[in-house]
Amino acid sequence: MKTLQNFFSLVKFSHTVFALPFALAGYFMAISLPDYHFEWRIFIPVLLCMIFARTAAMAFNRWLDRNIDAVNPRTKNRDIPAGKISPAAGLMITIISSLLFIAATWFINTLCFYLSPVALFVILFYSYTKRFTWLCHWVLGTGLALAPTGAYIAVTGIFATGPVLLSFAVLFWVSGFDILYSIQDEKFDREKKLYSVPSLLGRKKSMILAAISHLFSVLTLSFLWIVMDYRLLFLTGIILYSLLLFLEHREIHNNGDKAIAPAFFNYNSWAGVLLCAGFIAGLYWI
Repeated sequence: MKTLQNFFSLVKFSHTVFALPFALAGYFMAISLPDYHFEWRIFIPVLLCMIFARTAAMAFNRWLDRNIDAVNPRTKNRDIPAGKISPAAGLMITIISSLLFIAATWFINTLCFYLSPVALFVILFYSYTKRFTWLCHWVLGTGLALAPTGAYIAVTGIFATGPVLLSFAVLFWVSGFDILYSIQDEKFDREKKLYSVPSLLGRKKSMILAAISHLFSVLTLSFLWIVMDYRLLFLTGIILYSLLLFLEHREIHNNGDKAIAPAFFNYNSWAGVLLCAGFIAGLYWI
């Protein structure tokens, strides 16, 4: 039981809530089209792909960053630095999850299978980026942004405007909240010569850039609502999403670094869930 708890802690399984709603949104966007319908044989592999891809990405990040985490006061108690999980076990989880992800795409369609190594490269490559580019936040955003387009392709086998716009909204959303989250490590990143927007620009400018990124996310979603002629429930989801992001920024601005971690999870998890719930409901109702 303790080993299982350590595994879920290592991969932050609860954070699946950030990407899974958007994968579901991409899937239901596809099956709302006239020529497609719900199929368990596609739906289950899509869910498995999400779980395996995210597990691989998180385990790899924890394995690769184990030495950095060990000397960072904020992260020194993570599972590998704390000795709860061995580095070899972390790497093995990465390899097994990666292989299971590719295997799951085989049961979906040929295009998903051929693109699976590309997707895997993006989500694993992110973990290296903090070592050489301040664009690391947008690389993370790109990784999570693959979810809606990937789920759409799983059903249709093609790219389309709707899921691509949704993916851009996810990219701006994730990069924004990752910039905010990285403010906690501004001093540490600067001392260790790690690349992040806060280590480059400082707290105030980072918060402004995160707000701009979130504004672009809201504008992209609004554009999606207009051009795809979606219904009012999706607009309601966009409004709630925007409100939660505003509250996140306000709480961090008013309460400082101590508010970042709880605000990061609480506001963003609900923002993603409510947005995608409104989107999916709007596909079928008002």
